[in-house]
Amino acid sequence: MSEDLSTWTPRARPAPERLDGVHVTLERYEEARHGLALWDAFGGTAVNDLIRYFPNPVYADAAPFIAWLTANQRENVTMVFRRRVTDEVCGMATYMRIDAANGVCETGSIAHAPAIQHSVLATEAHFLMMRHVFDDLGYRRYEWKLNDLNQPSHKAAKRLGFTFEGVFRNHMVAKGMNRDTAWYSIIDREWPRIRQAFELWLSPANFDAEGRQLRRLEDIRTTIAGE
Repeated sequence: MSEDLSTWTPRARPAPERLDGVHVTLERYEEARHGLALWDAFGGTAVNDLIRYFPNPVYADAAPFIAWLTANQRENVTMVFRRRVTDEVCGMATYMRIDAANGVCETGSIAHAPAIQHSVLATEAHFLMMRHVFDDLGYRRYEWKLNDLNQPSHKAAKRLGFTFEGVFRNHMVAKGMNRDTAWYSIIDREWPRIRQAFELWLSPANFDAEGRQLRRLEDIRTTIAGE
């Protein structure tokens, strides 16, 4: 779509110290505060199952895992999830491939501790990260990329409102195997509808007394779009 961007200016890089939600707080990664806490939250060597589709090696102990997390911050910004009720560290996601000049970045290196998988907390964490890049920084595009074999990640991207764009075949060699990479994105003109759907889904009115959702996020988004 042709669009007049004659007044466009480069944006700031996403690097929030903290993003606060109702259920979760996101903190910018610091090795001393978060390295070992993430290793423990992911179950130690059980992290290898959580990140089996990452191009990372298998980790036998905490030290190399923490070293990777720390080195990753040279170009990227990892946000660590902390459950507000208990203050426990319980997940992470990273702003990566940041292109501030064009207002584009990716979310990746995503891992949820077993306790928060398929939870309100995890959904809110991703909403907070999206809201920061679109509302606070004025970005134009937010990407989600994944190993094409990773069916749970495909499902998560679609549920959160990302649009599938295609597969880069033979994109990389990962763990001695070919990786085809699937690309998803949200762009700025889609964001108002996606944001509204998140806000309605996260509302206490959308959950029953046992905490079960009454309407799915995807269904709310479809209703807003009038589809």
